[in-house]
Amino acid sequence: MPGDAMTPLERLAAYDRGAAVDRLPCVPIVGNTAARVIGVKVSALRGDGALLARAQVAAYRRFGYDNIRVFTDLYTQAEAMGALIRHPEDETAFLEAPAIPDSASIGRLRPADPLRDGDLPAHLEAARRTLAAVGKEVPVTVALTGPFTNASFLIGTENLVRLSLRNPEAVHQLCEISLQSSLAYADAILATGAVPSLTDPMSSATVIGPRQFREFSQPYLARLVAFIRRRGGAVTLHICGRTGPVWDGMADTGAACLSLDDQVDLAEARRRVGHLVRLMGNVSPAAVMLQGTPAQVRAAVRRVVAAAADSPRGLVVASGCSLPTETPFANIDAMLDAVREIGSPRAAAGLEVLP
Repeated sequence: MPGDAMTPLERLAAYDRGAAVDRLPCVPIVGNTAARVIGVKVSALRGDGALLARAQVAAYRRFGYDNIRVFTDLYTQAEAMGALIRHPEDETAFLEAPAIPDSASIGRLRPADPLRDGDLPAHLEAARRTLAAVGKEVPVTVALTGPFTNASFLIGTENLVRLSLRNPEAVHQLCEISLQSSLAYADAILATGAVPSLTDPMSSATVIGPRQFREFSQPYLARLVAFIRRRGGAVTLHICGRTGPVWDGMADTGAACLSLDDQVDLAEARRRVGHLVRLMGNVSPAAVMLQGTPAQVRAAVRRVVAAAADSPRGLVVASGCSLPTETPFANIDAMLDAVREIGSPRAAAGLEVLP
């Protein structure tokens, strides 16, 4: 890519070995902004693996970041299991109705078949096409929603939180069937040559407490991560919002990298779990990447680098979550330009934050 001395695969492989690299890895988490790169509406990507791949490849080539994440929304697995998802013409999809109304209906649920159900086959096609186009130079991942979050889409978030207090066995049933869907989808993703990238926003300490995380989320994430690792995949785990109370549990899942929201203190994360996992984050996707200026993006990148460039397991400079669709291209460019200006991890470790 322009301004880079290494491809993303070369950079990440060297970084993993502790060898010299030209700059820190950088991943503005481009989701439906990719539709803007090729000039189509967000809804056009739905169910069209060829178009989704074209958008993701075009976005990668336009910006030069270090990981492609095939993604449209968080609901692909739940939709394949019967949830009703609304797909606006030019906005990200949202949950209109869960798959079942109550715990008495859990027996109706079945794990999704990723080769047949919903949009899952289209995402697998997009992964294959993306790998064929640029897989020799950049890692390709596919978004996979975590079991607890998917369970919330099957029965509704309020119902799930209520059940966690009144009927924990029902929550375990929902998480187990979600896990079976996740395992099948992970297997299909790995078969393409891509790697699952886990997102589990409902596991945030903003939504549930640490005890609930340990009981209902962590065990299922750990089983899913273990399955992926046995197949040779290094897993990035993203949980939105406030996660400090569960960082140890997130690390204990076996994930290789924790993607952290802008709501957390990255320096504290480095102190507490940086010796266990790589850290990724955490420039604000809304306040900075969407609403800020390129100069503000550069300043935010410098703050992230100053906070955690010396983290023992390494740092990936990234947005704290998926970028809003209308994120200005100039701000994405500014994030990549900032890490290029900072340079090698050794230079980054001594970075001063400018006023």
